[in-house]
Amino acid sequence: MAYETEDHETQYCFPAINSSCIKGKRSRHEYNIMYVFFSLLSAWTVFLNLLVIISISHFKKLHTPTNLLILSLAVADMLVGLIVIPVEAIKLIETCWYFGNALCGLFIIILGLVLSASLSNLIVIAADRYVAVSHPL
Repeated sequence: MAYETEDHETQYCFPAINSSCIKGKRSRHEYNIMYVFFSLLSAWTVFLNLLVIISISHFKKLHTPTNLLILSLAVADMLVGLIVIPVEAIKLIETCWYFGNALCGLFIIILGLVLSASLSNLIVIAADRYVAVSHPL
């Protein structure tokens, strides 16, 4: 990935500030491929988790304690697809943070909360399955 223009001039994320991060340079084709990939990944994540949420919510037969844990995991993972994947994709593709300091701090908090919720759900589901296998009814 080149960090200079054709005339070998370094481009900064914020041109008025020479100490800002250096802007990455990619071809338009690379940008398009990356944006399409991350958009599909995000949409697929949201769609499939929404399918799980609707299925468990709609059918009374699926209202079991284990499925409620799966529902909670689906909600946390849907938030990953709605918030975390798009923002992280833009950060990865553009190499510069254009959203300002306030949103940077807010995103770090949201990232920590959403990923902690997702991991916590996985831990609780694993513990639930362990108890179900070790001490069957």
